[in-house]
Amino acid sequence: MESRLFIFDGDCAFCSSAARVFRKMIRGRVPIIPYQHLDLASLGLSEELTSKAVYYVRDGKFLVAAEAIAQLFIDSKTIWALAGAVLKLPGVKQLARVVYYWIAANRHRLPGGTPECSL
Repeated sequence: MESRLFIFDGDCAFCSSAARVFRKMIRGRVPIIPYQHLDLASLGLSEELTSKAVYYVRDGKFLVAAEAIAQLFIDSKTIWALAGAVLKLPGVKQLARVVYYWIAANRHRLPGGTPECSL
């Protein structure tokens, strides 16, 4: 049986808002859970890692940041799988990574963000 889990920072209002949108987009087909509700050590992760970027655990392997989001969309087997595939294209993948980390660094300034969202 395949094991899949999308992990985000539940203390960040921006991240929590994004997680709610992702749940709707993928129709709940993959669990999306804040790291604060997980036994991270059992997954081979730490709070230090998961507080800085989203993680997608897929069959014991990790994808991080934009790659995690792309694979979440692909594995949802919804129309959003197409967006996930586009995010993995050469060039787009590199751009998505840059955009992801810019958003992560500025999430406290974005709509829905709060001072607690800053890294």
